[in-house]
Amino acid sequence: MSTLHPFPVSTTFDVQAPAELEVMGYADASHPQIPRRQSGYVFRHALLRDVLAYLHESGGDGLFLTGPTGAGKTSLITQIAARLNWPVQSVTCHGRLELHALIGQFVLINGSTQFVHGPLSVAAREGHLLILNESDLMDPSELAGLNDIIEGQPLVIAENGAEVIEPHPRFRVFATGNSVGAGDQTGLYQGVLRQNLAFMDRFRVIEVGYPEPALEHAVLQNAVPSLPTEIVSKMLRVANEIRTLFLGAGHEGGELTVTMSTRTLVRWGLLAATFKGAPKVFEYALTQALTARAEPEQREAIHRIGADVFGDYWQVQTHADL
Repeated sequence: MSTLHPFPVSTTFDVQAPAELEVMGYADASHPQIPRRQSGYVFRHALLRDVLAYLHESGGDGLFLTGPTGAGKTSLITQIAARLNWPVQSVTCHGRLELHALIGQFVLINGSTQFVHGPLSVAAREGHLLILNESDLMDPSELAGLNDIIEGQPLVIAENGAEVIEPHPRFRVFATGNSVGAGDQTGLYQGVLRQNLAFMDRFRVIEVGYPEPALEHAVLQNAVPSLPTEIVSKMLRVANEIRTLFLGAGHEGGELTVTMSTRTLVRWGLLAATFKGAPKVFEYALTQALTARAEPEQREAIHRIGADVFGDYWQVQTHADL
């Protein structure tokens, strides 16, 4: 593994921080498992602080990031890792994923059976970050097998001759989910399971919501610089009205079963730029970005929101009409 290297927080993440404040990463930027750096990514200070604190000292914990779909849970981790040259083993969980797939298994290679280490074993041995995306979709009895390794105890692989992997001091475990291990109370995230309490007790938890308007404005403007500022502002207004109807009020369910995540918002902007010559370009792009998968009455409601917010711009034929 590469030698450690200090990175100034202010210049590494383009945030306001004392010049002397540093975080440790790796010197070698050539490892193939280092995530690709996304130029123009905007870090949220509080979330960046919490993740960096965990990277500095895990204290025998994992870090669980919870929040609505498309809020940027995984990208927060990977973009931090990209700037610290920290390799990542990322797994998207599902209901049929078993623990042995994370640890490793025997496979047939060139006519002989060989044991191939899985992402958990590699991350623990090499000091990588392990990201369990959509972890609350996985069988809780399988995830409970991670309890000891999260706490820093050795990983014993019985299938490979009782091989013992001592976790690297820089090994970290992240999990993301739309719930916090208590199951889905909304009915919107199919397949989410209530998780084992002992497993969840081993995690710090941070909530990742949608960015503040000013920050999300910068995200969209950076992603689609050709969009006029006024149009970006109108897209944000539409997104926030959709989210309000999706989330509902208090304990009442929302009126929509689809939402405008930051990911979907950027997709809308990119499609609007791509199809800039199409009739009613913003409605056309919104259909592909979001509403084609909505129920007809919800699609109509969302398009009414767009028409109300955009006004005359909703009817423009090309960007030249803006």
